[in-house]
Amino acid sequence: MLLVVDIGNTNMEFGIFEGETLAHTFRLSTNKAVTSDELGLFVTQFFFLRGLDRHRVEDIVISSVVPQLNYTVINSIKKYFDKPPLLVGENLPVEIDNRYGNPGEVGADRLVTAVAAYHKYGGPLIVVDFGTATTFDVVTADGAYLGGAIFPGLKVSMDALVERAAKLPRVEIVPPEQAIGTSTVASMQSGIIYGYAGAVDNIVKKLEEQLGQKARVVATGGLAKTVSRAYRGFTAIDKTLILDGIKVLYDRRKAGA
Repeated sequence: MLLVVDIGNTNMEFGIFEGETLAHTFRLSTNKAVTSDELGLFVTQFFFLRGLDRHRVEDIVISSVVPQLNYTVINSIKKYFDKPPLLVGENLPVEIDNRYGNPGEVGADRLVTAVAAYHKYGGPLIVVDFGTATTFDVVTADGAYLGGAIFPGLKVSMDALVERAAKLPRVEIVPPEQAIGTSTVASMQSGIIYGYAGAVDNIVKKLEEQLGQKARVVATGGLAKTVSRAYRGFTAIDKTLILDGIKVLYDRRKAGA
């Protein structure tokens, strides 16, 4: 078994691969105050509840955009799995032609999803990741990472609106039945969903314009499916893209070892 961990700004996502199959996934809210024991107990409890033997885990790979948590997670893995993990970008390199102005500025998550999307769908492509921020990442036909765009996430946008407007309630982010909202809740849902779909459409068109050709558009992240009900331009919706990308990087390292 292979355990992969994606430490994001909002959630930590865990994936367990059995052979080539992503057999199990689970999430934990990202909490910078979590201790290594709290994290270790949560993960081992999941293994226990699913009837999995954690001692069968051959390797653990971590991808992180929250450096403050790296020490805690690595220490937890060492303590509860009795082996040092690999960390993407450090002892597990991201093998991609990175043409960003300053390659070191690109978050590990953006590069990993780019690697995974190119591996699974080919290029040219645009990866749209609906996370805390919504990121757009452009990959050429020959697999080079060019960069992209960063846009406020849906939940961040909605939270900011609710906090700034005293009379607006917190609402569920779901597509409304119609564009013309006949209640405050429906009006807010219409604005966030259709406004966001319009932003995605415009940004994708601008990126394709600079790229000079049409691209496959692959969506990932928790709200990708929600946005897809208003924006029809996605080639694929792939919620496990970053976990698959970590596995691709691990397999490449193992093959070259």
